Amino acid sequence: MKNLMLLLFVVSVVVSCSPSTEIVKTWKEPGATVTPGPGNKVLVVAMVKDETSRRLIEDQLAQRISAATPAVASYTLLTADLLKAANDEILNKMLTEGKFTHIMLMRLADIEKETSYVPGSSPTYYGGYGRYYGYGAGAYSSPGYYTTDKNYFIESTIYSVMPDKLLWTSTTKTVNPSKIDKTVTAIADVVAAQMKKDGFLK
Repeated sequence: MKNLMLLLFVVSVVVSCSPSTEIVKTWKEPGATVTPGPGNKVLVVAMVKDETSRRLIEDQLAQRISAATPAVASYTLLTADLLKAANDEILNKMLTEGKFTHIMLMRLADIEKETSYVPGSSPTYYGGYGRYYGYGAGAYSSPGYYTTDKNYFIESTIYSVMPDKLLWTSTTKTVNPSKIDKTVTAIADVVAAQMKKDGFLK
């Protein structure tokens, strides 16, 4: 019994510390959709400083969007220096020459620290003194403790090119991300699923 309780405690700690991603808010322009076909083409831009992370994010998002409509990762067209320059004229020229109908932008919106208290465990007072003694002598009481989680908020937005108009946006929350590849995959999965749920991506 004590081994089972110890196992459950360890599992609960691991689960609480593992990274998780969820949508915290989303919005869509009423009636807006991106439908399959050669008429639509999406440029995917991840506005991050690290070039390796940028390529990984853009590839993951472009891959999922391409299941519905053509999508291109911006690193194949836009160098890191040009991306950092944030030149509207260069971006507009690229969108026009590439015949893109939509652009998806992703950025880190915020990082928050969240501290929570995990209560300790104590022997049960029910079932007689023998049971209480047996449990308490083997396990004792474990004190409570505080944990600090890092919450990363990622904002994803999609605009139409002509006209330049916001069509869809979402914010994801990822708790305690560790490995970039797993985190990016989780975010891409959640964002793509939400676009389909909102009826934006057909």
